[in-house]
Amino acid sequence: MYVLVEFKGKQYKAEKGGLLKVDKIDAEPGTAIDIDTVLMVSGDTVSVGSPYVQGAKVSATVESHGKDGKVVVFKYKPKKDYRRKQGHRQQFSIIKIGEIAVQPFN
Repeated sequence: MYVLVEFKGKQYKAEKGGLLKVDKIDAEPGTAIDIDTVLMVSGDTVSVGSPYVQGAKVSATVESHGKDGKVVVFKYKPKKDYRRKQGHRQQFSIIKIGEIAVQPFN
């Protein structure tokens, strides 16, 4: 069974026991979080929400935080002595998917 969830403006495919690399969450490692913006549930049958599946919820735990590799942003204009160099490292959090709860549709 897997679900498609929307978290912080991005969509992720999540399975029970799987790890997701998401944008940084302001929570300590070990903190439990709930995601109720479930777009699709795939199991014995497929449930697609409009926009979200009613009664579906994913519980997860924050595992760790980190930074991605450096991306160099370099701007220049030829023959004009204009050069700008800037670096960026995106922060991320690793979350572990725990329980996927789906209430039966009435």
